[in-house]
Amino acid sequence: MIQTLYFYPDAYSISGPKLMGRNAAGESFLRGFLAYSTADEFWVLVEMSEHAQVFARAAQAAGRAEPVKAVDKSSLGALAQSGMVYFPYPGIGAHAWHRAVHGHGAWSLCGITHTTSSTGAMDALTELLTAPVQPWDAVICTSTAVKDNVTRVLQMQADYLQARLGIQKLVLPQLPIIPLGIHTQDFVFTDEQKSAARVALKADANTHVVLFMGRLSFHAKAHPLAMYQALEKAAAVLPAGQKVVLVECGWYANELIEKSYADAAKLACPSVRVVTLDGRKSGDRQIAWAGADVFCSLSDNIQETFGIVPIEAMAAGLPVVVSDWDGYKDTVRDGVDGFRIPTLMPDVGLGGDLAQRHALGIDTYDMYCGHSCSLVAVDVEAAAQAFMRLFSSHELCKTMGHAGRQRAREMYDWAAIIPQYEALWMQLADIRSVQAKDLTLLKQPWPARMDPFHAFANYPSQILMPQTVLGLVDSDVQTAFARMADYRQLAMVDFAKVVLPSEAEILAVLFSVKSGPRPAIDLVQTIPPERQAKVFRTLVWLVKLNILKICA
Repeated sequence: MIQTLYFYPDAYSISGPKLMGRNAAGESFLRGFLAYSTADEFWVLVEMSEHAQVFARAAQAAGRAEPVKAVDKSSLGALAQSGMVYFPYPGIGAHAWHRAVHGHGAWSLCGITHTTSSTGAMDALTELLTAPVQPWDAVICTSTAVKDNVTRVLQMQADYLQARLGIQKLVLPQLPIIPLGIHTQDFVFTDEQKSAARVALKADANTHVVLFMGRLSFHAKAHPLAMYQALEKAAAVLPAGQKVVLVECGWYANELIEKSYADAAKLACPSVRVVTLDGRKSGDRQIAWAGADVFCSLSDNIQETFGIVPIEAMAAGLPVVVSDWDGYKDTVRDGVDGFRIPTLMPDVGLGGDLAQRHALGIDTYDMYCGHSCSLVAVDVEAAAQAFMRLFSSHELCKTMGHAGRQRAREMYDWAAIIPQYEALWMQLADIRSVQAKDLTLLKQPWPARMDPFHAFANYPSQILMPQTVLGLVDSDVQTAFARMADYRQLAMVDFAKVVLPSEAEILAVLFSVKSGPRPAIDLVQTIPPERQAKVFRTLVWLVKLNILKICA
């Protein structure tokens, strides 16, 4: 099986200047893909040849010896041999237009959702209804919640198109739910590592260490006040001598946000010691994971779609306290792996002004997310009760941690997820093989990027037709060819070399009119069939240089 990835290194790396969840997910996917893919040949669709070299090095480092082939936009048609391309984002509409010129059924496209709240993501989703996306394409939804969101966006766009244009037919991609994966072995720690982490955190046996892992962004990730207040409530009823440490392992976008966290913690949980670690550093992440007793993520933000960190916590054997929100609803079993804390949001119809302010550029995306999350509540009392139950029962922590670890290994390790990707890709190939043969290719398959000689057909005085009679300007072929060669050396001529004929092809054309004017179609009869159309159009170029002329 040939498997093709659209490969842009930054999309699969966590070493960039602005680390986001999609980067971490991409880096993890690439590791999983190279570890568990059953491909016998890897193809990469790239913007630059150097990107293919980056992929090849990554494959080699992962122990893969299969050949790697690079495809770029100049060789896009080769993807028909592969049959499928995976993109690390949902915007496959633009790529459907790229495919159109080679045939809508030439190969399948597969994207995946990350955040769906940004204007770019929402526009990419609505474009799925007007771009030539097909039933043999797919956009993977990483959770039940995000599939519902995607479906709502598509339905509203369909309603608009029906009201505006009276459309009766919708062609949609598949929208399968496949969760993100993790490498569960990355979160297994020895007793020595755990002891060392506790020492680093200055946490003794009477200390309950609660961990939050991820970007420290109250407006775009998880507002911390609910967590702070719940921990303060739980700390207040601990037996004498016991205490709570909150580890926030992540990174701030700026000093103002860092100060806002410190101020909020000082006000809302003065009894809790807060330790901040840099989540971009592997050593700090190990201390955080290995030293924690309980994991907490009370996400309340619309930019979240799946949420990988609870699964990582489960793989680390930690009981989890998470909000009953987005993808957490799928991954965490309430009362089994931990506790899902109820959330509250206003009813439909009460947020139109937020969307409008964002759409008009009054609010940035960060403000849009921040304003929205300010109107989402997490049940503080329920969170406090969850912490109390876990702090009071080592056995409950152990039981939930064991259940979560088993679930993470069985359902969310890349060893279990990559086969789901491959099964989907095979399913898309089966759908394509049955349905694509019924498609009729339009003469202009990409209307906004049509053949310029069609789009601007009314511009010239005359169109070169097969019966247009052409002849030499000069008296002999040698003089004509010599003049052509001189002109071709000019920068203003040679710049267009990609569309110009070879010298051999030019000579063949000139010799075909050596004995006198002939219909244009006759001038390319000695040219190989696969090149005849391209050489035929360059007869106009020879007229442009005054090497050939139109004969009445």
